[in-house]
Amino acid sequence: MPNYESGQHAVSADEPVDAVDAVNEAGEPRDRYADALRAGALLVVVFGHWVATLPRLAGERLVDTEHLLRLWPTAGLLTWVLQVVPLFVFVSAAVSADGVARRLHEGGAQRHWWAARALGMARPAATYLGVLAVLVLVSRFTGAPRMGPFNHSLTVHLWFLLMLLAVQALLPLGVRADARFGLGAVGGLLLAVVAVDLVRGGITGAADLRTLGARVTDGAGGVGWLNLLLVWLLPQQLGVAWRRGRISGAWTGLALLTLGAAWLAAAVASGYPVAMVGGDLDGNSNLLPPTLALVGVMWLQVGAVLLCAAPARRYLARHRPARVVAMLGALGMPLYLWHKLAELPAAWLGARLALPIDAGVPGEAGFWIGRAWWIGSCLLMAVPVIAAVVAFELRRTRGVPSATSTGAIVAGGVALFAGLAASLALGAWPGALIGLAGVALASWLLRARNALR
Repeated sequence: MPNYESGQHAVSADEPVDAVDAVNEAGEPRDRYADALRAGALLVVVFGHWVATLPRLAGERLVDTEHLLRLWPTAGLLTWVLQVVPLFVFVSAAVSADGVARRLHEGGAQRHWWAARALGMARPAATYLGVLAVLVLVSRFTGAPRMGPFNHSLTVHLWFLLMLLAVQALLPLGVRADARFGLGAVGGLLLAVVAVDLVRGGITGAADLRTLGARVTDGAGGVGWLNLLLVWLLPQQLGVAWRRGRISGAWTGLALLTLGAAWLAAAVASGYPVAMVGGDLDGNSNLLPPTLALVGVMWLQVGAVLLCAAPARRYLARHRPARVVAMLGALGMPLYLWHKLAELPAAWLGARLALPIDAGVPGEAGFWIGRAWWIGSCLLMAVPVIAAVVAFELRRTRGVPSATSTGAIVAGGVALFAGLAASLALGAWPGALIGLAGVALASWLLRARNALR
């Protein structure tokens, strides 16, 4: 088995390490390429969200927001690069696979590993929802400006935490499946994803395949919601395969890139939406629920990772920018949770300074200059927010053990899923208040030793 994928988990705010000399739990050097991929994916998500948000002002007041894709459908092509969740899941599985396999071999309880992961998400999420709940209450009961257009956008990104917790809970099964079936485990998941879309689209013959995408997305998700888990398990299984050396090399990467491009072209031709983000619950989306089209993005990203692996590792070995990667890793959870909140003060700042952040629609003069002002304002406002959050998180007690009893882990997991789901579904009001109760309870349960039996 090749050793080019060392590293057990990403640097977190609760794990301040010098990434130049950092090692994984097996005592092997970390893989800076994997850490750099996840750090880069995080930055793409943050800036992608800011780019997609179009603030609309009336005087010095924010009155609405629009999504870039609704005004400029061609931008959907950009999401073939900017939808990096498959990449993050792929790399996360690769860097965790060895630790999971070792615990399976030694008879260790995988639930404790998952409890530690869940606790690492629950604690900062509780802080975020707590602050958001205070802001919502202040805005509603003091006459201060309300969240308004940002009500749902301030919690919609929590879907990623829900998905990641779910697929990581099944990572031990993925490691076992890889050991037994090899790439056959990837093929099995792919066939399941294909079957779900075929059933959802009511495909009865080969002729129907020409309009598969239109049939699949013409209506509610139905059976397609099974792909809410299956599609995200696919890059996780590929990540395990990568770690095991079952896929590697530039030629394999080039082949997967070619497959991804052909896959996406065929998907769009059959009627799937071009965009790989956004959408609604009525089915006209590649994300809600995930479709076969989204698998094409996974092929592209995995192919790019394999194609660039050798030159990227050579560059990282020579230039050793590991401290930058470690810093981005340490800021990962705070930056992901809080970057949307920075849009509120950014809109206020832009309005007060009469910046052209409300710059019409694509194609009009000054639109992209306005985008630059908006992103700059968001970045400026994000710096003090993230600095304050990191300072708060670092003051917390370090090394708090995760729950060891099965009852505490199950109860904590249920509370965490329920809290995040409530916040996601209901928005800042009243979702933040309801979600805070669940996430805070989860944080307490997942910290407690033998709290429940």
